[in-house]
Amino acid sequence: MHMIQVLAGQIRQYKKSTILTPIFTLLEVLMEILIPFVTASLIDKGIQAGNMERIIHYGLLMLLMAFASLLFGILGGVFASDASTGFAANLRDSMYTNIQKFSFSNIDKYSTAGLVTRMTTDVTNLQNAFMMIIRIAVRAPLMMIIALVMCVVISPKISLIFLGALVVLGVFLFVIIGKASDAFRATFRKYDDLNASVQENVSAIRVVKAFVREDHEKSKFNKAVEELYKLFVRAEKLVVMNMPVMTLVVDACIIGVSWFGARQIVGGSMTTGELTSLFSYIMMVLFSLMMLSMIFVMITMSAASAQRICEVLEEKPDISNPENPVMEMKDGSIDFNDVDFVYKRREISYDKNGNEVITIQDVAKEREERTLHRLNLHIRSGETIGIIGGTGSGKSSLVNLISRLYDVTNGSIAVGGVDVRKYDLEVLRNNVSVVLQSNNLFSGTIIDNLRWGNPDATLEDCKEACSLACADEFIDRMPDGYDTRITQGGTNVSGGQKQRLCIARALMKKPKILILDDSTSACDTATDAKIRGAFATKIPGTTKLIIAQRISSVKDADRIIVLDNGTVNGFDTHENLVKNNEIYREIYESQTQGGGDFDEPQSQDAE
Repeated sequence: MHMIQVLAGQIRQYKKSTILTPIFTLLEVLMEILIPFVTASLIDKGIQAGNMERIIHYGLLMLLMAFASLLFGILGGVFASDASTGFAANLRDSMYTNIQKFSFSNIDKYSTAGLVTRMTTDVTNLQNAFMMIIRIAVRAPLMMIIALVMCVVISPKISLIFLGALVVLGVFLFVIIGKASDAFRATFRKYDDLNASVQENVSAIRVVKAFVREDHEKSKFNKAVEELYKLFVRAEKLVVMNMPVMTLVVDACIIGVSWFGARQIVGGSMTTGELTSLFSYIMMVLFSLMMLSMIFVMITMSAASAQRICEVLEEKPDISNPENPVMEMKDGSIDFNDVDFVYKRREISYDKNGNEVITIQDVAKEREERTLHRLNLHIRSGETIGIIGGTGSGKSSLVNLISRLYDVTNGSIAVGGVDVRKYDLEVLRNNVSVVLQSNNLFSGTIIDNLRWGNPDATLEDCKEACSLACADEFIDRMPDGYDTRITQGGTNVSGGQKQRLCIARALMKKPKILILDDSTSACDTATDAKIRGAFATKIPGTTKLIIAQRISSVKDADRIIVLDNGTVNGFDTHENLVKNNEIYREIYESQTQGGGDFDEPQSQDAE
């Protein structure tokens, strides 16, 4: 019931079309039901009586009813289409809007392919089911009930024939629907796997081709398609049994009605016209039942989709604004106070009905398994801080907490002397600008991408940011300069160029804190050094956190954080860490052994 309420709330501005559809469907059914009744009068009082005036009279009346039925059917179809497509549009809009509010921890609960499937395949299933509910689900029972009443009125005895057949058919269809429901539930779970395979292959097509793995990927995709095919065939085999069973029952009813009807005509208790209309009503009743069975199958198919959609619609962002948020940040100082952080794990199970059940649990419970543990750091505003450590040491996790992309598990983080949980999220994230490891550019021009950082930025503002990020060097060489179009995913620029554009985009915010999460790894060392030099002279008041794998990228920082298994192993200057910190010294020596620092700036562009 709750799920229905959630979905019904998405009808919104399409309530009028949703209400008018069953009204016009009802009028359409009434016209269709009356036509066989008039047909009986046409045969009995017109054709058999040889009364031409009655034939014309009833003929024109039937023509008028048929035209009215056509008109009401068209209007019902138009409004049903408007209501169902509008309902689907609202669902997609609401899901997308809610996804935009998700924190990283919310996004971690759903795979990208799963979210795409929910907004495409699942919404389409629900759209089709909604159209059937407001149109066919109204038409079929109305037609069946009214036609059934008309049959009883014409001949109560003969009506018992197809009433018995109706019970047999109903039981049979109920069994089919029950088995088909389980099959369809299993089928739709496979859509996520299929979409994941497509997404992974297309997004990594260059890697696939570089390693000549096309055949392997094709085999993997074909396997997913084959599994989906088998499940659909299994489900459809059950559903297609409707038609032969329906045909058998209809033929049996026609034979039985013909036999007993003919005897009543000979006996004078029934007219030829009444028998003709009785045939029409019987067909209406039986085919209405078949339509109802298809509706139940569609609703069953869409029930799993509805549940998956409601999960996204009702997902509450883990991170939201406080009631009275702080709207101003004093400076770029950062304080970690006894901070613990643990990622969440998404677990999927299925209940006895085959419905997906998602549970979220802590990845770790014990101290040594925590991503970050007991961090105490105090960074002054305007400092340049390097962060270094092995893979999985918690470098990215640490900086993600500053802008509340995740929330701490225990402890607190203060920026500008205020707990980050007290800030307005927009204020916090505009003042803490992050360039993540995965650099994403969007289709459009270079200047369009830069203005993600500041929609109101002028061309001069963009040029200034690009100068700091050393992006102006390659932009000026492009034929269209800042109007050069970036293809989807930024595939027409190199890795280093993409990184520099992302840094420039972050600088457009003029943040109090700038975080570079290994964001110059694709740049040559000369460019890396120029970017750091520009930051030191042009934005000295901005606190800069630089995550890097290269010692040369952080050795000139005011202080360097050395992370090891989620704890701070050292926090000092480059010189002191080389002397006193074993981990940092090992990294330094491994990068400088063999005749000098291989990271010394080079004159050529390594991109």
